[in-house]
Amino acid sequence: MPQTDSTTPLFETERAVSVLLPTAVVGPYDYLVPEEMELAPGDYVHVPLGKREMIGVVWGPAMGDVDPAKLRPVDARVEAPPMPEQVRRFVDWVSAYTLSSRGAVLRMAMRSPDALAPPKPVVVYRRSDSDDKLRLTPARQRVLTFLEDGPALSAGDLARETGVSSGVIKGLVDAGALEKIEVPPPPPFEAPDLARPGPSLSEAQENASAQLREKIAAAEFSVTLLDGVTGSGKTEVYFEAVAAALSAKRQVLVLLPEIALTPQWLSRFEERFGVAPAVWHSDLSQVQRRTNWRAVATGNARIVVGARSALFLPFAELGLVVIDEEHEPAFKQEDGVSYHGRDMAIVRAQIADAPVVLASATPSLETRVNVTRERFTSIVLPKRFGGAAMPTIKTVDMRTTDLSSNRFISDEMVTALKATLEAGEQSMLFLNRRGYAPLTLCRTCGHRVECPSCAAWLTEHRFRKRLQCHHCGYEVPTPSVCPSCENVDTLVACGPGVERIAEEVTGLLPDARIGIMTSDTMRGPESAQTFIRSVENGELDILIGTQMVAKGHHFPNLTLVGIVDADLGLAGGDLRAAERTYQVLQQVSGRAGRAERPGRVLIQTFQPEHPVMSTLVSGDRERFFELETEARQAGGWPPFGRLAAIIVSSRDSRIADDLARALARCAPSSPDIRVLGPAPAPLSLLRGQHRRRLLLKASRDVSVQSVLRGWLEQIKVPGNARIRVDIDPYSFL
Repeated sequence: MPQTDSTTPLFETERAVSVLLPTAVVGPYDYLVPEEMELAPGDYVHVPLGKREMIGVVWGPAMGDVDPAKLRPVDARVEAPPMPEQVRRFVDWVSAYTLSSRGAVLRMAMRSPDALAPPKPVVVYRRSDSDDKLRLTPARQRVLTFLEDGPALSAGDLARETGVSSGVIKGLVDAGALEKIEVPPPPPFEAPDLARPGPSLSEAQENASAQLREKIAAAEFSVTLLDGVTGSGKTEVYFEAVAAALSAKRQVLVLLPEIALTPQWLSRFEERFGVAPAVWHSDLSQVQRRTNWRAVATGNARIVVGARSALFLPFAELGLVVIDEEHEPAFKQEDGVSYHGRDMAIVRAQIADAPVVLASATPSLETRVNVTRERFTSIVLPKRFGGAAMPTIKTVDMRTTDLSSNRFISDEMVTALKATLEAGEQSMLFLNRRGYAPLTLCRTCGHRVECPSCAAWLTEHRFRKRLQCHHCGYEVPTPSVCPSCENVDTLVACGPGVERIAEEVTGLLPDARIGIMTSDTMRGPESAQTFIRSVENGELDILIGTQMVAKGHHFPNLTLVGIVDADLGLAGGDLRAAERTYQVLQQVSGRAGRAERPGRVLIQTFQPEHPVMSTLVSGDRERFFELETEARQAGGWPPFGRLAAIIVSSRDSRIADDLARALARCAPSSPDIRVLGPAPAPLSLLRGQHRRRLLLKASRDVSVQSVLRGWLEQIKVPGNARIRVDIDPYSFL
């Protein structure tokens, strides 16, 4: 390597680069480039870091702030498609917006480092020229005759095609009659059949799809809200946009909020396009993750459907992003790098100069305001497809039901369930609470069974005979003795969960076939698909579930929806509580009467006069959002103001308190900025960490990131404490 003057900026030599590593580092490190190596931005490289070797990404020229004599060389370049420039820009943007280290964001884009290794070749066999003296049996002759004109095949395929045993193939190989060769593996995904005819669309659907196709043809960034009532056929409409993007040789990303929605969506996609898309979510095996990641990087995967983490896949030709159920809180990531999948998807599409489709029957207030401000356009589908009517909705005033303490389903609901069962139709009961009961207490001493690591009660799961914390996963067998007073058989379950509702329904309707759908019972897409098919095939009479049943599912024979506790989501003081409750109740109500038979919805509530309940009954969605908009605007809450949460945590409560108070003492203050707190978080103890919260509230024109950077730079964080920042928080626990 030629000598470099130490006064010369290192990047001018072009023999050094900055490499970003997928670890919690603020920025890239400089490394020397060996003379025989050529590197470009986006290349994956092996580099030393301390005593270990890591894979990082060449981020650009060396920064030149380290003495060249102290730089360590790059070990090797990885033979893999480089990280696209768009993805690198996205990593930088997310890092700056969320105040997270670039390395932590890069780690989300390198979730499958094994995929960087080239795929293993496939071993196939062809006929060799050295079979003159071979003793031929009829089986051997069939194999050799087949290979005279047929393609080289793997041993297993060759045995199947010729009807011989694997031993015959092995004997021919050992005798030298078959020659082994290695070929690249076939592409993991077939190209979608764009000539395959789609379903017949209504006039409204056709008009909507035409507008979306125009967005694709323009090949520029835009955001369109596809606002359609439940059952209006939004998926079929945006499938036409998907087909247009694929025809334009672009890749497509579809984000879904829940893995449980994937099976029915995949079935509809395969029916429309004849092939399966690539999928991306946390339940993939390592082999699937490696295959799908590389297929995206090489361009073989033309369409990906996945959870929010799919945003960080290495798309090189992204031409359309669809966010289905865009209003869903599940798009918000709370742990690690805190970001909202919908908002970051819009940024990702803007970087790619690609259109975005936001689909929802109950759009978020943020999206509605963006339409009002003309930042987004809107397409409305006001009616259900095929003439199906919206269900009738009625509240049941639980203040007048006079139920006993161990009953949670009103007589009116029971009567409706019986009538639906007798008519050969299906019912759904919704309660957004897993398990059997949310609280177990001793009727002798009043002891409440709590999680040792969280400020939360343990939920009883009676079918599994366990008590579980739904925040950290801690669980123990259900005790028969009170841990406090040691009395036997004095622990009682308080309040209902879905298991308790199922028990009550079984007692009332013993002949009904009942199934429960929650994240506890659905252990991945396959179990969800099996359960959904059982409902579709009429194997269940009553489906009982949490919010997993509320969205995306189409059950033609389901005509009754009963909401057991509609008030549950209104508690807690969350600024989005009313909006979320309205959305989930509207979504679950939309499962009823989606085909020829009319549907009805019964909502059990202690607050029938609440705006959420009254507007659901009247069907006046606009009135609800007018009230919600007025309330948010008057308080300066999002989307009419900015919020950022600062969460202090430590295993030592005194350290957490001291650090939170230190933050409060140097908090920014101005007419446009207000800092609330510190105060214990509602979950003041979570996974063994004591937590304190501060909330920065600012007007819309304030750059909260700049304010937070200046604020946090004043604080030295001890090694046994942590400060986490959540820009645009959705959860206040």
